[in-house]
Amino acid sequence: MDLTVVGGGLAGSEAAWQAAESGLRVILYEMRPSAETGAHRTDSLAELVCSNSLGSKLPDRATGVLLNEIKYLGSLLIDCAERFSVPAGGALAVDRDGFAQAVTDLIRGHPQIRVIREEAIDVPDGLTIITTGPLTSPRLSAALKRLTGDDHFYFFDALAPIVEADSVDMSLAYSASRYGRGELEEGDYINCPLEKDEYETFVDALQSAERIPLREFEDVIRQGVKAGAHQYFEGCLPVEIIAERGREALAFGPMRPVGLINPHTGRRPYAVLQLRRDNLIGSLYNLVGFQTNLAYAEQRRVFRLVPGLQNAQFVRYGQMHRNTFINAPEILRPTLQFKSRENLLLAGQITGVEGYMGNIATGLLAGINAGRIAKGCDPLVLPRTTMLGALCHYITNASASEFQPMKANLGLLPKMTDGVRRNRRDRAKAYAQRARKDLVDYFEKNNNCA
Repeated sequence: MDLTVVGGGLAGSEAAWQAAESGLRVILYEMRPSAETGAHRTDSLAELVCSNSLGSKLPDRATGVLLNEIKYLGSLLIDCAERFSVPAGGALAVDRDGFAQAVTDLIRGHPQIRVIREEAIDVPDGLTIITTGPLTSPRLSAALKRLTGDDHFYFFDALAPIVEADSVDMSLAYSASRYGRGELEEGDYINCPLEKDEYETFVDALQSAERIPLREFEDVIRQGVKAGAHQYFEGCLPVEIIAERGREALAFGPMRPVGLINPHTGRRPYAVLQLRRDNLIGSLYNLVGFQTNLAYAEQRRVFRLVPGLQNAQFVRYGQMHRNTFINAPEILRPTLQFKSRENLLLAGQITGVEGYMGNIATGLLAGINAGRIAKGCDPLVLPRTTMLGALCHYITNASASEFQPMKANLGLLPKMTDGVRRNRRDRAKAYAQRARKDLVDYFEKNNNCA
Protein backbone atom coordinates (compact mmCIF):
# COMPACT_ATOMS: atom_id res chain seq x y z
CA MET A 1 0.00 0.00 0.00
CA ASP A 2 1.22 3.50 -0.81
CA LEU A 3 1.35 6.58 1.42
CA THR A 4 1.54 10.17 0.23
CA VAL A 5 3.30 12.69 2.48
CA VAL A 6 2.88 16.36 1.54
CA GLY A 7 5.63 18.59 2.89
CA GLY A 8 9.33 17.87 3.29
CA GLY A 9 10.05 19.73 6.51
CA LEU A 10 10.86 18.23 9.89
CA ALA A 11 7.52 16.50 10.39
CA GLY A 12 7.21 15.31 6.80
CA SER A 13 10.73 13.92 6.64
CA GLU A 14 10.28 12.02 9.91
CA ALA A 15 6.82 10.77 8.90
CA ALA A 16 8.05 9.53 5.52
CA TRP A 17 10.98 7.68 7.12
CA GLN A 18 8.88 6.01 9.82
CA ALA A 19 6.24 4.90 7.31
CA ALA A 20 8.85 3.59 4.89
CA GLU A 21 10.58 1.68 7.69
CA SER A 22 7.23 0.01 8.43
CA GLY A 23 7.15 -1.26 4.84
CA LEU A 24 4.99 1.34 3.08
CA ARG A 25 5.94 2.77 -0.29
CA VAL A 26 6.05 6.52 0.28
CA ILE A 27 5.68 9.42 -2.13
CA LEU A 28 6.97 12.62 -0.54
CA TYR A 29 5.95 15.92 -2.14
CA GLU A 30 8.12 18.97 -1.50
CA MET A 31 7.40 22.07 -3.57
CA ARG A 32 10.83 23.68 -3.19
CA PRO A 33 12.69 24.71 -5.30
CA SER A 34 9.97 24.98 -7.97
CA ALA A 35 7.86 27.05 -5.57
CA GLU A 36 9.41 29.17 -2.82
CA THR A 37 8.09 29.97 0.65
CA GLY A 38 9.66 33.35 1.38
CA ALA A 39 11.48 31.95 4.43
CA HIS A 40 13.50 28.95 3.20
CA ARG A 41 16.84 29.55 1.49
CA THR A 42 17.70 26.04 0.19
CA ASP A 43 15.92 23.10 -1.39
CA SER A 44 17.02 20.70 1.38
CA LEU A 45 14.51 18.63 3.25
CA ALA A 46 14.16 19.41 6.99
CA GLU A 47 15.65 22.89 6.58
CA LEU A 48 15.60 24.91 9.81
CA VAL A 49 14.39 28.39 8.96
CA CYS A 50 14.41 29.96 12.42
CA SER A 51 16.69 29.02 15.32
CA ASN A 52 19.21 26.19 14.94
CA SER A 53 18.36 24.90 18.42
CA LEU A 54 15.93 22.02 18.79
CA GLY A 55 15.51 22.86 22.47
CA SER A 56 16.79 21.56 25.80
CA LYS A 57 18.37 18.13 25.95
CA LEU A 58 18.34 18.03 29.75
CA PRO A 59 16.32 14.97 30.77
CA ASP A 60 14.16 16.82 33.30
CA ARG A 61 13.15 19.64 30.94
CA ALA A 62 10.02 19.37 28.81
CA THR A 63 11.85 19.30 25.49
CA GLY A 64 14.38 16.88 26.94
CA VAL A 65 11.57 14.54 27.99
CA LEU A 66 10.17 14.66 24.46
CA LEU A 67 13.65 14.17 22.98
CA ASN A 68 14.18 11.00 24.99
CA GLU A 69 10.76 9.67 24.02
CA ILE A 70 11.32 9.99 20.30
CA LYS A 71 14.89 8.69 20.56
CA TYR A 72 13.39 5.56 22.12
CA LEU A 73 10.93 5.40 19.21
CA GLY A 74 13.78 5.53 16.67
CA SER A 75 13.65 9.08 15.33
CA LEU A 76 15.74 9.59 12.21
CA LEU A 77 15.96 13.35 12.65
CA ILE A 78 17.18 13.19 16.23
CA ASP A 79 19.90 10.79 15.10
CA CYS A 80 20.95 13.30 12.42
CA ALA A 81 20.73 16.19 14.90
CA GLU A 82 23.07 14.48 17.32
CA ARG A 83 25.52 13.72 14.52
CA PHE A 84 25.61 17.39 13.51
CA SER A 85 25.25 18.98 16.94
CA VAL A 86 27.16 22.13 17.91
CA PRO A 87 27.99 23.22 21.47
CA ALA A 88 24.99 24.97 23.03
CA GLY A 89 25.08 24.28 26.75
CA GLY A 90 22.05 22.26 27.74
CA ALA A 91 20.43 22.63 24.31
CA LEU A 92 20.56 20.40 21.24
CA ALA A 93 21.67 22.83 18.54
CA VAL A 94 22.86 21.79 15.09
CA ASP A 95 24.85 22.87 12.09
CA ARG A 96 21.74 23.62 10.09
CA ASP A 97 23.18 22.92 6.65
CA GLY A 98 24.89 19.67 7.65
CA PHE A 99 21.78 18.47 9.46
CA ALA A 100 19.43 19.22 6.55
CA GLN A 101 21.77 17.68 3.98
CA ALA A 102 22.09 14.49 6.04
CA VAL A 103 18.30 14.15 6.29
CA THR A 104 17.92 14.85 2.57
CA ASP A 105 20.50 12.23 1.60
CA LEU A 106 18.94 9.55 3.82
CA ILE A 107 15.39 10.23 2.63
CA ARG A 108 16.38 10.27 -1.03
CA GLY A 109 18.42 7.12 -0.56
CA HIS A 110 15.66 5.09 1.07
CA PRO A 111 14.42 2.43 -1.38
CA GLN A 112 10.80 2.85 -0.22
CA ILE A 113 10.67 6.67 -0.61
CA ARG A 114 10.23 8.64 -3.81
CA VAL A 115 10.66 12.43 -3.56
CA ILE A 116 8.66 14.56 -6.00
CA ARG A 117 9.61 18.23 -6.30
CA GLU A 118 6.18 19.62 -7.10
CA GLU A 119 3.57 21.66 -5.29
CA ALA A 120 0.58 19.65 -4.13
CA ILE A 121 -2.42 21.81 -4.93
CA ASP A 122 -5.06 19.51 -3.48
CA VAL A 123 -5.36 16.95 -0.70
CA PRO A 124 -4.50 13.56 -2.24
CA ASP A 125 -6.86 10.61 -2.13
CA GLY A 126 -5.79 7.48 -0.29
CA LEU A 127 -3.57 7.22 2.77
CA THR A 128 -2.05 10.68 3.25
CA ILE A 129 -0.13 12.74 5.78
CA ILE A 130 -0.19 16.55 5.46
CA THR A 131 2.85 18.20 7.05
CA THR A 132 3.11 21.45 5.13
CA GLY A 133 3.71 23.53 8.23
CA PRO A 134 3.37 27.25 8.79
CA LEU A 135 4.02 28.21 5.17
CA THR A 136 1.41 26.04 3.48
CA SER A 137 0.91 27.28 -0.07
CA PRO A 138 -2.23 29.33 -0.79
CA ARG A 139 -3.69 26.68 -3.13
CA LEU A 140 -3.24 23.84 -0.66
CA SER A 141 -4.53 26.05 2.15
CA ALA A 142 -7.67 26.64 0.11
CA ALA A 143 -8.04 22.88 -0.43
CA LEU A 144 -7.67 22.23 3.30
CA LYS A 145 -10.20 24.92 4.05
CA ARG A 146 -12.69 23.27 1.71
CA LEU A 147 -12.05 19.95 3.39
CA THR A 148 -12.31 21.17 6.97
CA GLY A 149 -15.24 23.51 6.44
CA ASP A 150 -13.51 25.75 8.96
CA ASP A 151 -11.28 28.81 8.73
CA HIS A 152 -7.59 28.59 9.46
CA PHE A 153 -5.97 30.68 12.15
CA TYR A 154 -3.23 33.05 11.04
CA PHE A 155 -0.47 34.72 12.97
CA PHE A 156 2.96 36.15 12.23
CA ASP A 157 6.21 34.37 13.02
CA ALA A 158 9.68 35.90 12.88
CA LEU A 159 13.29 34.86 12.23
CA ALA A 160 16.42 36.08 14.05
CA PRO A 161 19.50 37.53 12.29
CA ILE A 162 22.76 35.60 11.81
CA VAL A 163 26.19 37.29 11.94
CA GLU A 164 29.76 36.30 11.13
CA ALA A 165 31.62 35.23 14.28
CA ASP A 166 34.81 37.04 13.22
CA SER A 167 32.92 40.34 13.14
CA VAL A 168 32.08 40.21 16.86
CA ASP A 169 34.43 42.31 19.02
CA MET A 170 35.59 39.89 21.73
CA SER A 171 37.36 42.67 23.62
CA LEU A 172 33.84 43.69 24.65
CA ALA A 173 31.95 40.43 24.28
CA TYR A 174 32.85 37.17 26.05
CA SER A 175 32.21 33.44 25.78
CA ALA A 176 30.18 31.79 28.55
CA SER A 177 27.19 29.60 29.29
CA ARG A 178 24.75 30.39 32.05
CA TYR A 179 26.17 29.17 35.36
CA GLY A 180 29.01 27.48 33.46
CA ARG A 181 26.80 24.71 32.05
CA GLY A 182 28.36 24.68 28.59
CA GLU A 183 30.14 21.91 26.74
CA LEU A 184 33.10 24.09 25.76
CA GLU A 185 35.61 25.18 28.38
CA GLU A 186 35.24 28.83 27.43
CA GLY A 187 31.44 28.67 27.14
CA ASP A 188 29.04 27.83 24.34
CA TYR A 189 27.55 31.30 23.79
CA ILE A 190 29.00 34.66 22.87
CA ASN A 191 27.60 37.27 25.26
CA CYS A 192 27.38 40.96 24.44
CA PRO A 193 26.98 42.82 27.77
CA LEU A 194 25.14 46.09 28.23
CA GLU A 195 25.22 48.47 31.17
CA LYS A 196 22.02 50.30 32.09
CA ASP A 197 22.64 53.41 29.96
CA GLU A 198 23.64 51.24 26.97
CA TYR A 199 20.54 49.10 27.42
CA GLU A 200 18.25 52.15 27.57
CA THR A 201 19.82 53.62 24.43
CA PHE A 202 19.32 50.30 22.67
CA VAL A 203 15.66 50.01 23.74
CA ASP A 204 14.94 53.58 22.60
CA ALA A 205 16.42 52.85 19.18
CA LEU A 206 14.55 49.57 18.93
CA GLN A 207 11.20 51.09 19.80
CA SER A 208 11.57 53.89 17.23
CA ALA A 209 13.11 51.86 14.40
CA GLU A 210 11.37 51.45 11.04
CA ARG A 211 9.64 48.13 10.46
CA ILE A 212 8.95 46.28 7.22
CA PRO A 213 5.28 46.78 6.19
CA LEU A 214 3.26 43.58 6.24
CA ARG A 215 1.42 44.33 2.99
CA GLU A 216 1.39 40.74 1.76
CA PHE A 217 -0.47 39.67 4.90
CA GLU A 218 -2.93 42.56 5.14
CA ASP A 219 -5.57 40.82 3.04
CA VAL A 220 -5.40 37.82 5.37
CA ILE A 221 -5.98 40.05 8.38
CA ARG A 222 -8.84 41.92 6.68
CA GLN A 223 -10.51 38.65 5.73
CA GLY A 224 -10.77 37.89 9.40
CA VAL A 225 -8.64 36.26 12.04
CA LYS A 226 -10.84 34.06 14.21
CA ALA A 227 -12.04 35.52 17.46
CA GLY A 228 -9.54 34.78 20.20
CA ALA A 229 -6.57 34.41 17.84
CA HIS A 230 -3.64 36.79 18.15
CA GLN A 231 -1.65 38.56 15.47
CA TYR A 232 1.63 37.35 16.95
CA PHE A 233 2.36 33.96 18.51
CA GLU A 234 3.53 34.54 22.09
CA GLY A 235 6.28 31.93 21.81
CA CYS A 236 8.11 33.74 19.00
CA LEU A 237 7.47 37.47 19.48
CA PRO A 238 9.54 39.96 17.47
CA VAL A 239 12.01 41.65 19.79
CA GLU A 240 10.53 45.06 19.00
CA ILE A 241 7.10 43.87 20.14
CA ILE A 242 8.59 42.68 23.44
CA ALA A 243 10.21 46.09 23.87
CA GLU A 244 6.82 47.77 23.48
CA ARG A 245 5.59 45.97 26.59
CA GLY A 246 7.88 47.93 28.90
CA ARG A 247 11.42 49.24 29.12
CA GLU A 248 12.55 46.30 31.25
CA ALA A 249 10.75 43.59 29.25
CA LEU A 250 13.89 42.60 27.35
CA ALA A 251 16.11 42.66 30.45
CA PHE A 252 13.75 40.15 32.06
CA GLY A 253 13.25 38.23 28.79
CA PRO A 254 15.73 37.30 26.05
CA MET A 255 18.37 39.71 27.44
CA ARG A 256 18.28 38.51 31.07
CA PRO A 257 21.85 38.42 32.41
CA VAL A 258 21.50 35.79 35.16
CA GLY A 259 24.41 33.36 35.44
CA LEU A 260 26.59 35.34 33.02
CA ILE A 261 29.36 37.17 34.91
CA ASN A 262 31.37 39.44 32.61
CA PRO A 263 35.07 38.46 32.90
CA HIS A 264 36.07 41.93 31.66
CA THR A 265 34.51 43.58 34.73
CA GLY A 266 33.97 40.75 37.20
CA ARG A 267 30.32 41.78 37.50
CA ARG A 268 27.00 40.68 36.11
CA PRO A 269 25.94 43.15 33.38
CA TYR A 270 22.60 44.92 33.36
CA ALA A 271 21.52 42.99 30.24
CA VAL A 272 23.07 40.57 27.74
CA LEU A 273 22.45 39.82 24.08
CA GLN A 274 23.46 36.18 23.55
CA LEU A 275 24.72 34.68 20.29
CA ARG A 276 24.54 30.93 19.68
CA ARG A 277 26.72 28.99 17.26
CA ASP A 278 24.87 28.31 14.00
CA ASN A 279 27.27 25.89 12.29
CA LEU A 280 29.82 23.26 13.28
CA ILE A 281 32.93 25.28 12.49
CA GLY A 282 31.69 28.22 14.54
CA SER A 283 31.90 30.83 11.78
CA LEU A 284 28.25 31.89 12.11
CA TYR A 285 26.21 32.87 15.18
CA ASN A 286 22.54 33.74 15.54
CA LEU A 287 21.09 36.37 17.88
CA VAL A 288 19.23 34.32 20.48
CA GLY A 289 15.61 35.38 20.95
CA PHE A 290 16.00 38.31 18.55
CA GLN A 291 13.32 37.53 16.00
CA THR A 292 12.53 40.79 14.26
CA ASN A 293 10.65 42.56 11.50
CA LEU A 294 12.80 45.70 11.43
CA ALA A 295 13.86 47.03 8.04
CA TYR A 296 17.24 45.58 7.07
CA ALA A 297 19.08 48.91 7.32
CA GLU A 298 17.53 49.42 10.75
CA GLN A 299 18.69 46.00 11.89
CA ARG A 300 22.26 46.98 11.05
CA ARG A 301 21.90 50.34 12.80
CA VAL A 302 20.08 49.19 15.94
CA PHE A 303 21.83 45.89 16.63
CA ARG A 304 25.24 47.48 16.10
CA LEU A 305 24.48 49.67 19.14
CA VAL A 306 25.08 46.58 21.29
CA PRO A 307 28.66 46.44 22.62
CA GLY A 308 30.57 43.80 20.67
CA LEU A 309 28.32 44.07 17.62
CA GLN A 310 29.40 47.53 16.47
CA ASN A 311 31.06 46.00 13.39
CA ALA A 312 28.80 42.95 13.01
CA GLN A 313 28.50 41.53 9.49
CA PHE A 314 25.04 40.08 8.84
CA VAL A 315 24.72 36.99 6.65
CA ARG A 316 20.96 36.79 7.22
CA TYR A 317 18.62 39.50 8.42
CA GLY A 318 15.61 38.83 10.56
CA GLN A 319 12.28 38.63 8.78
CA MET A 320 8.64 37.88 9.44
CA HIS A 321 6.28 35.48 7.71
CA ARG A 322 2.71 34.28 7.99
CA ASN A 323 2.16 31.15 10.01
CA THR A 324 -0.83 28.88 9.41
CA PHE A 325 -2.39 26.23 11.59
CA ILE A 326 -5.72 24.45 11.69
CA ASN A 327 -8.36 24.33 14.39
CA ALA A 328 -7.11 20.95 15.60
CA PRO A 329 -9.55 20.50 18.53
CA GLU A 330 -12.43 20.41 16.06
CA ILE A 331 -10.65 18.52 13.30
CA LEU A 332 -8.17 15.96 14.65
CA ARG A 333 -8.11 12.88 16.87
CA PRO A 334 -5.25 12.21 19.33
CA THR A 335 -3.96 9.72 16.74
CA LEU A 336 -3.47 12.75 14.42
CA GLN A 337 -6.17 11.38 12.11
CA PHE A 338 -8.72 13.65 10.51
CA LYS A 339 -12.05 13.10 12.27
CA SER A 340 -14.07 12.84 9.08
CA ARG A 341 -11.48 10.91 7.03
CA GLU A 342 -9.57 8.16 8.82
CA ASN A 343 -6.88 7.72 6.14
CA LEU A 344 -5.83 11.39 6.35
CA LEU A 345 -3.39 12.44 9.06
CA LEU A 346 -1.81 15.80 9.84
CA ALA A 347 1.44 16.45 11.68
CA GLY A 348 3.83 19.23 12.55
CA GLN A 349 3.21 22.90 13.02
CA ILE A 350 0.04 22.98 10.95
CA THR A 351 -1.64 21.02 13.77
CA GLY A 352 -0.82 23.66 16.38
CA VAL A 353 2.22 21.90 17.84
CA GLU A 354 4.98 24.48 18.23
CA GLY A 355 8.73 23.96 18.30
CA TYR A 356 11.10 21.84 16.25
CA MET A 357 10.97 18.90 18.65
CA GLY A 358 7.17 18.87 18.63
CA ASN A 359 7.14 18.92 14.84
CA ILE A 360 9.52 15.97 14.62
CA ALA A 361 7.61 14.06 17.29
CA THR A 362 4.19 14.44 15.67
CA GLY A 363 5.67 13.51 12.29
CA LEU A 364 7.07 10.37 13.88
CA LEU A 365 3.71 9.45 15.41
CA ALA A 366 1.84 10.13 12.15
CA GLY A 367 4.29 7.95 10.23
CA ILE A 368 3.96 5.10 12.72
CA ASN A 369 0.18 5.37 12.73
CA ALA A 370 0.01 5.46 8.93
CA GLY A 371 1.90 2.17 8.89
CA ARG A 372 -0.50 0.67 11.44
CA ILE A 373 -3.57 1.86 9.52
CA ALA A 374 -2.21 0.30 6.32
CA LYS A 375 -1.80 -3.03 8.14
CA GLY A 376 -5.28 -2.93 9.66
CA CYS A 377 -4.05 -2.24 13.22
CA ASP A 378 -5.44 0.35 15.57
CA PRO A 379 -3.44 3.59 15.51
CA LEU A 380 -1.61 4.53 18.70
CA VAL A 381 -2.99 6.91 21.32
CA LEU A 382 -0.03 7.55 23.57
CA PRO A 383 -0.50 7.89 27.34
CA ARG A 384 -1.11 11.44 28.55
CA THR A 385 1.72 10.95 31.02
CA THR A 386 4.17 10.98 28.09
CA MET A 387 5.10 14.35 26.62
CA LEU A 388 4.11 13.36 23.09
CA GLY A 389 0.82 11.94 24.35
CA ALA A 390 0.18 15.11 26.34
CA LEU A 391 0.88 17.33 23.31
CA CYS A 392 -1.48 15.33 21.10
CA HIS A 393 -4.12 15.42 23.83
CA TYR A 394 -3.76 19.19 24.15
CA ILE A 395 -4.11 20.03 20.47
CA THR A 396 -7.16 17.77 20.10
CA ASN A 397 -8.93 18.70 23.35
CA ALA A 398 -8.21 22.39 23.92
CA SER A 399 -10.94 25.02 23.68
CA ALA A 400 -11.48 25.51 19.96
CA SER A 401 -12.37 29.20 20.36
CA GLU A 402 -9.14 30.00 22.25
CA PHE A 403 -6.75 27.54 20.60
CA GLN A 404 -3.13 28.70 20.31
CA PRO A 405 0.02 26.76 19.30
CA MET A 406 1.70 24.96 22.17
CA LYS A 407 5.27 23.86 22.81
CA ALA A 408 6.19 20.90 24.96
CA ASN A 409 5.94 21.94 28.60
CA LEU A 410 5.63 20.11 31.90
CA GLY A 411 2.34 21.85 32.61
CA LEU A 412 0.68 19.61 30.02
CA LEU A 413 1.41 16.49 32.06
CA PRO A 414 -1.04 15.11 34.66
CA LYS A 415 0.01 15.68 38.27
CA MET A 416 1.74 12.91 40.17
CA THR A 417 -0.72 10.81 42.15
CA ASP A 418 1.64 9.08 44.60
CA GLY A 419 1.08 11.66 47.35
CA VAL A 420 4.77 12.57 47.62
CA ARG A 421 5.53 16.28 48.11
CA ARG A 422 8.34 17.41 45.82
CA ASN A 423 10.10 20.66 45.03
CA ARG A 424 10.06 21.92 41.47
CA ARG A 425 13.24 20.16 40.38
CA ASP A 426 12.31 16.83 41.92
CA ARG A 427 8.83 17.08 40.41
CA ALA A 428 10.32 17.55 36.94
CA LYS A 429 12.54 14.50 37.43
CA ALA A 430 9.55 12.46 38.57
CA TYR A 431 7.57 13.53 35.49
CA ALA A 432 10.47 12.51 33.24
CA GLN A 433 10.86 9.10 34.90
CA ARG A 434 7.14 8.42 34.73
CA ALA A 435 6.96 9.46 31.06
CA ARG A 436 9.74 7.08 30.09
CA LYS A 437 8.31 4.15 32.08
CA ASP A 438 4.78 4.65 30.74
CA LEU A 439 6.02 4.92 27.14
CA VAL A 440 8.05 1.72 27.40
CA ASP A 441 5.15 -0.12 29.07
CA TYR A 442 2.71 1.11 26.44
CA PHE A 443 4.86 -0.04 23.53
CA GLU A 444 5.51 -3.42 25.07
CA LYS A 445 1.74 -3.93 25.13
CA ASN A 446 0.82 -2.31 21.79
CA ASN A 447 3.77 -2.72 19.43
CA ASN A 448 2.47 -6.01 18.01
CA CYS A 449 1.25 -4.84 14.59
CA ALA A 450 2.78 -7.19 12.01
